[in-house]
Amino acid sequence: MTGTRDKQTEERHRAMVDLLRKRGIRSQRVLDAMQRVPRDIFVPRHLAELAYEDGALPIGEGQTISQPYVVALMTEAAGISAESRVLEIGTGSGYSTAVLASIAGQVFSIERHEALAEAALRRLSETGVENATIKIGDGTLGWPERAPFDAIVVAAAGPRIPDALRAQLAIGGRLIMPVGSGAGPQTLTSVVRRGTNDFETRSLSKVSFVPLIGAQGWQR
Repeated sequence: MTGTRDKQTEERHRAMVDLLRKRGIRSQRVLDAMQRVPRDIFVPRHLAELAYEDGALPIGEGQTISQPYVVALMTEAAGISAESRVLEIGTGSGYSTAVLASIAGQVFSIERHEALAEAALRRLSETGVENATIKIGDGTLGWPERAPFDAIVVAAAGPRIPDALRAQLAIGGRLIMPVGSGAGPQTLTSVVRRGTNDFETRSLSKVSFVPLIGAQGWQR
């Protein structure tokens, strides 16, 4: 997936993955995915030299590409397997989409900004991702036509877990989402659906995300 890149970029990429391991990412499946996906492809060209720093970067439309550690943390927490059907809320640059698609069977991603969705599609095509589908819409309402999902990963912070997303989670499935004020910081939250009306919730980490805008999130 990485294609031909200069030696310095490859070294920065390996160093980023080594840092993720040192910071506590244990899943080899996730570490391998983070190594396979070239983050420099998914950031604005003028920021390419910063692609492998462990920080968020602006991508336009008031949105950001999450820092690598947070992408790895959320992917690991989602417990994704090669058979998983994954719903991603907030395609953004498409980087997390590519990481998820590198592990999962299918990824369905929703982005509310048309320009970002179109750019993400081009990048995913460039990096050879074929098992991800993107649509433009309100992510807080999920994608009921494609439900249920084994994992749902939400890359924006809402005041609460949207009921629509809970309903679209498969029994035994896991939802990972930052919850809290749109101004941050928020709490990265894990929700496991144990039964029809039985949801197990726990807090994972303090994080800072852009607000989740939509009918079951924050208003514009």
